[in-house]
Amino acid sequence: MAFVLVLIAMGALVSRMYVLQVVDNDRYSAISDKNRIQLKPEKPTRGLIFDRSGVLIADNKPSYSVTVLKEEMAGDLQQIVAQVGDIIDLSARDLERFNKRLERRRRPYESVMLRSRLTPQEIAKLSVNYHRLPGIRVEADLIRFYPYGETLVHAMGYVGRINERELKRVDEKNYSATNYIGKLGIEKFYESELHGTVGMRKVETNARGRVMRVLENIEPVPGKDLQLTIDLPLQQITEKLLQNEKASVVAIDPRTGGILALVSTPGYDPNLFVTGISNKAYNALRESPDLPLFNRAIRGGYPPGSTIKPITALAAIDSGAVPVDYTVYDPGWYTIADDRYQRKYRDWKRSGHGNVNLNLALAQSCDVWFYDAGHKTGVDNISHYMDMFGLGKVTSLDLPEAIAAVLPTKSWKKRRYKQSWYPGDSLNLSIGQGYLVTTPLQLATTAMLLANRGVWRQPKLLMGFREVGSKGEVLLTQPDTQGSNPKPDNIQLKDPALWDAVIAGMTEVMHGKRGTARKVGGDAPYLIAGKTGTAQVVGIKQGERYDASKLLKKHRDHALFIAFAPVDDPKIAIAVVVENGGKLGGGGSSTAAPLARKILDAYLLGVDPQQQWGGEIL
Repeated sequence: MAFVLVLIAMGALVSRMYVLQVVDNDRYSAISDKNRIQLKPEKPTRGLIFDRSGVLIADNKPSYSVTVLKEEMAGDLQQIVAQVGDIIDLSARDLERFNKRLERRRRPYESVMLRSRLTPQEIAKLSVNYHRLPGIRVEADLIRFYPYGETLVHAMGYVGRINERELKRVDEKNYSATNYIGKLGIEKFYESELHGTVGMRKVETNARGRVMRVLENIEPVPGKDLQLTIDLPLQQITEKLLQNEKASVVAIDPRTGGILALVSTPGYDPNLFVTGISNKAYNALRESPDLPLFNRAIRGGYPPGSTIKPITALAAIDSGAVPVDYTVYDPGWYTIADDRYQRKYRDWKRSGHGNVNLNLALAQSCDVWFYDAGHKTGVDNISHYMDMFGLGKVTSLDLPEAIAAVLPTKSWKKRRYKQSWYPGDSLNLSIGQGYLVTTPLQLATTAMLLANRGVWRQPKLLMGFREVGSKGEVLLTQPDTQGSNPKPDNIQLKDPALWDAVIAGMTEVMHGKRGTARKVGGDAPYLIAGKTGTAQVVGIKQGERYDASKLLKKHRDHALFIAFAPVDDPKIAIAVVVENGGKLGGGGSSTAAPLARKILDAYLLGVDPQQQWGGEIL
């Protein structure tokens, strides 16, 4: 009986073996291969970034990290990590991040970073202790490095460690081996091009997932290199000129729309964010009263003051509200005829300018001429022309953090404040005060449009994707898409001759006998068309005089200036904003315009402002 049972059992076993090895052979062979052969992702090398002259401004450099491979640990993981902490410094933040990375580890036999940016001394200490630290290794990785630090941070942005929210937005397969992603600026906007395409290694593993041998290798495709329109020397000079000030400068090439300089001061070192900034360092940046993390150039909202008057003039004359030879008498104030309160809207010159035409109104920045013209033109016409100049919207190609600011209209005020539009609002709008808010980028764009006589060139930072040809020549290709912000239509005036009339007034600002910035532009070897501006930060009561010396610096007026040069062949358009007027509390003519002249000289003449002018800048 026992023998029969043994035979039955042997028969069942042989039958099962036949089914597994013959009948279901193909199925189980496939399952076995799937368990044995795996695809391991290989991260691509991130594309480099160059300035317009080919200077490397965003590089990749080796960085060494201490990592943990859990599967190789013979003892308690936390105990071995503690031993590492006895050899090199491990902060509480390092340990917290390590535990989070360990929880979201993507696959077996994937190492997890414990601490990055090891020094040569720390690498040596760990190496000699490998024998008692199973699972601990030092690994090399390429990380982003910004050789010019804070000089370009507000133009270029930075990369940082990818988080779970960002992983959900990207192709998970393409980022399966990637630890870093663009967080701000150009690094963020062109992330898909800079990142490249992940490679794959087909490997044979054992039952525990350990790699035994490589069967096939698909090389990753490196990211594209970018060449920007930024002029590094001009960027550096501008940053130096704005040192110790809360200020911004945007310079654009009117011929292409390429941004030559985009400076916001103070700045910060983007290298701090690449592998993870400490809480102490981040809090210091975040809590600084100077707001170094804030990109004033594209996110700072400022009343444009008198820099907007060329647009007001075009709106008034081209709409037919006033003729091109319109003249007013300026006694130092203006009143609306049917205003029962007879409120006086003051001119900046309390004694007035006398008889004023368009040319003198621009040269002397006569508020009364613009009050009167603005009242006759009305908010609908003024807002329409300002809209054509790109105010109240984002028109740049590749600055993802840029804001639209505020272009007020009747409907906007009704929605925002539940109030009607009053004639006094139009007067304030005509001189760039009241509800109107602009960014330095928008002001530079208006200067570019004036230089081009209405021809739009979309502001952008990308010159092209950079490749090196077979003969060593640099080849640039353009992106397939034009971004999310379409280029606006060119500005078509009813009378194109008005461009010349307004530009002539702006030229008088710099070179005329009565121009507000004649001391700045009088000796220039080229013609500059400019417009000074001063924007109130706090209100001044009727009858009171503005005295900067009696105000805290944060309450002093902002100094603004826009310009383009040379007038007959524009090569650069610029906007300067100095919060609270610089060290002396000066306005557009005494603070912002001199800064712009130095920047224009640096670009057009190749002059170092420090050597030419000497002394303090502001």
